[in-house]
Amino acid sequence: IHYYNHQRIKLKLKGLSPVQYRTQPLNLTSL
Repeated sequence: IHYYNHQRIKLKLKGLSPVQYRTQPLNLTSL
């Protein structure tokens, strides 16, 4: 499951701006 989520995160980050890129990991670790 971790690997699957990690791949999705990479795909998501490709469409995120630098600011969102920094905040995204924080949100994912919160979950």
